[in-house]
Amino acid sequence: MQVPEDSAAEATAEAAEVVAEAAAEVTAAGIARLAGVGRAAVSNWRRRHTDFPKPVGGTETSPSFSLAEVEQWLREQGKLAEVPLRERVWQQLAGHPAGTLAGLVHTGCVLLLLRERPPGLAELAALPEPRFTDALPAALEEVLTLRFGVPRAVRTPTAGELAPAAPLLRAAVELAAELGGPRQAFEFLLGRHLDANPRQYTLTPPPLAELMAALAAAATADAGDPPAAVLLDPASGTGGLLRAAARPAVLAVQDADPELAALSALRLALHGDADIRSAAGDTLRADAFPDLRADTVLAHPPFNERAWGHDELAYDPRWEYGFPARTESELAWVQHALARLRDGGTAVLLMPPAVASRRSGRRIRADLLRRGALRAVVALPAGAAPPYGIPLHLWVLVRPAADRRPPAEALFVDTAGLVPDAGRDKLPWTALQNAVLDAWAGRAADDTLARAVPVIDLLDDEVDLAPARYLTAPDAGGSAAELAAVRERLDATLRRTLTLAPVPEPARPAPRPLTTVGELARTGALQLRTGGQGTAPAGREVPVLTEHDVLTGTAPSGTLPEAAGGPAEDPVLVREGDVVVPVLGGGPSARVVDAATAGAALGRSLQLLRPDPEALDPWFLAGFLRGTANNRQASSFASTATRLDVRRLQLPRLPLADQRRHGERYRSLAAFEEALRLTARLGEQLVQGLYDGLADGSVQPGERRS
Repeated sequence: MQVPEDSAAEATAEAAEVVAEAAAEVTAAGIARLAGVGRAAVSNWRRRHTDFPKPVGGTETSPSFSLAEVEQWLREQGKLAEVPLRERVWQQLAGHPAGTLAGLVHTGCVLLLLRERPPGLAELAALPEPRFTDALPAALEEVLTLRFGVPRAVRTPTAGELAPAAPLLRAAVELAAELGGPRQAFEFLLGRHLDANPRQYTLTPPPLAELMAALAAAATADAGDPPAAVLLDPASGTGGLLRAAARPAVLAVQDADPELAALSALRLALHGDADIRSAAGDTLRADAFPDLRADTVLAHPPFNERAWGHDELAYDPRWEYGFPARTESELAWVQHALARLRDGGTAVLLMPPAVASRRSGRRIRADLLRRGALRAVVALPAGAAPPYGIPLHLWVLVRPAADRRPPAEALFVDTAGLVPDAGRDKLPWTALQNAVLDAWAGRAADDTLARAVPVIDLLDDEVDLAPARYLTAPDAGGSAAELAAVRERLDATLRRTLTLAPVPEPARPAPRPLTTVGELARTGALQLRTGGQGTAPAGREVPVLTEHDVLTGTAPSGTLPEAAGGPAEDPVLVREGDVVVPVLGGGPSARVVDAATAGAALGRSLQLLRPDPEALDPWFLAGFLRGTANNRQASSFASTATRLDVRRLQLPRLPLADQRRHGERYRSLAAFEEALRLTARLGEQLVQGLYDGLADGSVQPGERRS
């Protein structure tokens, strides 16, 4: 390997490194993470210290600062002994001159070189600048060609592209050693990027990807075929679906976004030893694998696309089951998947529920059924994947083989009944996967979960394939005896509610000196923490207290995501006596954490106030934070979403004894509120149960009671 030593090249690279260091920028939130403080502390430093670094970019409301200058200032102030390696690498990546995604791709290339040729990279890393980045492209080209072939989605970066990111690339190699390997380092950085941009990508949650891969494997095994060796994802995104596949030989990925196509290929190459084929481009308009015959296709295609190529693709040979209407882009993806399967191969696609019943697609659905291509439709509970408010479907498809008769039945599965608390964001994924696989194997417990329906019964004028249409609805309230028990509990709760109902006692308002939450935080009377960050150690489930839980008074319903390789990032864990406040337009609300909730992680859009028990009573604090006028004066109405500035909330200055008197009153109000919530839930359960019981004859009409 020849290493250039031209002095002009050295000068150019040194200048590029200086530019890179200057270009690495960090926001106020990033500074707070570096120093382990809240964003308010960063704002205070900017106001109080004239030597604090000046903004170098961003906007007036969200400025960015030079990472190097910030680190220098923090060290001089004694606020930063040493930047943690993970944080330093992430900040360098976030400040990459070409953008975070481009930086991730370059970093992934170097980490793949570390995985495949560790001695060679160690030799290169020992070189000074600019010889390190000048020598990298040749080594990368060799490894990328070996793993991806030609053509490929992962382009070999040039020395000029790598030079500005030299500190990042060296630090990424260190990070791999710290976290346990190149894969763990890449997953950490990718996870950070996805967490920082939650609305920019449509992700398939890992448990759903595992379910789809397991369902495809079960279908392959039932057909008597060997395990899938060649798998395709034609809309790969970040590569999460194929990562769930077990020991594949070949993985083919394509995505319309070139950077995502490269990212998914690198992610899969770092994850295992499969032969990776990758391409960038619009799959429907420019299929990169026209001759591929895959064993399995897994896909989470884009939904509701009008500009999918309807006008250009009218005579495309893939439309074996009918030319999809302009509004039926999903049926185009279904037929693309079938066209890329070998005979007898299996595809599992994530679909919006409307595809099962739209009139414009009924002829294609009918032909899929007649010819045995569509084998099952599985309705998932809401919250399984984005968009989270919609109960999405899985379609299981098999490419018909000439020597096999099409099945006479299609399977319908509805898992909504496995998640009784609709709207909660914690899904029992293990139970869901077991239920779906049992249904596929014919082991469903009853016809409220799954049913095999004769194809002839489905071929009516609508060809409606929504599973709920063919399954028995579970009783809302159960048997008459169970409804009687609900009524007894409702009766007892109503009596308790009457006992707890407060009696307003008039008083003459008197002026009281006020303070703010911000002032109490500055004096140390309470601490402020912001939720929404952190990961769980591998194999350990950490519950999350969500905004919905605070507003409805329910138990923690979320689950902290597992760390993507390496150590977990510590979340904010709530303690008994903490006060939790939603900050996004949920109305006046505050919750005092009890012993049952303590230990849960603090969720997004929540602010935690941790009072010093020697200075503040938590119930007194929560009660005054609930005031309507207090919330209005502390809220911002500058956009469509009202945002609460917790630091501006006010409460009176009272001795601790008086605080506790108020606190007891607020505690009793909270008990009354919880009794009212329980009354409403029991009443709804009883009413719906009686409607269902009268409708199916399990409950007698009886005499009307006055």
